[in-house]
Amino acid sequence: MADRSNFVVIPEAVPDVLLDIRYYSTYNFIGSRIDGYEEPTALLTREAAAALKKASDEAVSKGFRLKIFDAYRPQQAVDHFVRWAADIDDTKMKEFFYPDLDKDQLFPLGFIAEHSGHSRGSTVDLTLFDISRGMELDMGGPFDFFGDISHSDYTDLTPEQLSNRVLLRSVMTGSGFLPLKEEWWHYTLENEPFPDTYFNFPVRNQ
Repeated sequence: MADRSNFVVIPEAVPDVLLDIRYYSTYNFIGSRIDGYEEPTALLTREAAAALKKASDEAVSKGFRLKIFDAYRPQQAVDHFVRWAADIDDTKMKEFFYPDLDKDQLFPLGFIAEHSGHSRGSTVDLTLFDISRGMELDMGGPFDFFGDISHSDYTDLTPEQLSNRVLLRSVMTGSGFLPLKEEWWHYTLENEPFPDTYFNFPVRNQ
């Protein structure tokens, strides 16, 4: 199956989430809107969305909301990343996302790859938003930063930052998601329904 019939729009399935869809905007490591992001929304498989609703309810009970940066990512977006990585001279967002790396290292080090688990539809990039303070929790490093500080087991952080990462992990793993070692914000449904399918329909509400 290569269509979106088993996908849902996250805000419709999980009303409490906040969206900050970076690949629809220009504030991402490329610096322009990414191919396949036609609207600033987010999609997941029905199974992943149901698990995310559980995580959201848990977060809200603790005074937080889930803030989504990305979820389902079409293969055409990943192809855009690969083309960009091959253009060594395009470094306009380097100071924000990979200040300590030469761009030609991004592919060999695994920061850019030809396929992404996001394209299977059950992976989400997110953080926690503190409702009472009106701001994201400090995770010690920003979303999509290419460096060791993004690793989920990175320890050179303040006690508050470490605690915040543990809290996010607890909320997500308790709802059926698995963390990724390299990215503190990245979680995939443990029993994802399409483990071998990479979808390519665009990100939009309809």
